[in-house]
Amino acid sequence: MSAPKTAIVMAAGLGTRMRPLTDHQPKALIEVAGKALIDHMIDPLVAAGVERVVVNVHAHADQMEAHLKRRTDVEVLISDERARLLETGGGIKHARGLIGDAPVWVCNSDYVWDVPGEPPMTTLAKAWDPARMDALLVVIPKARTMGFDTPGDFFQDPDGALTHRGQAAEAPLHCFGIEILDPTLVYADPRDAFTLRDIWIASTRKRRLFGLQLDGLWMQVGDPIARDEAEARLT
Repeated sequence: MSAPKTAIVMAAGLGTRMRPLTDHQPKALIEVAGKALIDHMIDPLVAAGVERVVVNVHAHADQMEAHLKRRTDVEVLISDERARLLETGGGIKHARGLIGDAPVWVCNSDYVWDVPGEPPMTTLAKAWDPARMDALLVVIPKARTMGFDTPGDFFQDPDGALTHRGQAAEAPLHCFGIEILDPTLVYADPRDAFTLRDIWIASTRKRRLFGLQLDGLWMQVGDPIARDEAEARLT
């Protein structure tokens, strides 16, 4: 299947856990290993053939826009959420006019990874099958993650289908903030602000939510300690 040519990178959060580093700059512009977090995500998307990147903005939005204007290797469009935070699902729905209705990359802006071999976006694109998937998520066993403080997100069947943890005390896989998604499912939700998790759970009931486990170490950069740990790993 052909990989999507458009991506949305979620960068509109307040970054409260990253304070004081986010008191005067957006979280996605914090540097790890000499590169802003958002560029850690955009660079591999461009390498995977993405031609348009939509970035949603809220806190310190002017700084984010100025930073992104420096990129000449990809078309960058801004989805403005200065007036109101819309959560992940609402942010995608708000950006419909920029994203379109075709499958799209959806990525968070606070993750980095250390992965041998084939680039993760290439592997994910090869596994994407819209005939049987609403979304294909990168999922990582908890032992190969850093910076996560949750009890896990998903269980996975032998065929790759995912089941959300729900009321279980824990689950073996963390969702890692990189996926390919059919956005029309998000657009159909009547709400303005909602989490993408709601869309995932609806897809699990149809057995159309799938996950791909990848090698390497995967790091969430959610607070200053996690940022320092990721810096040590990547330098």
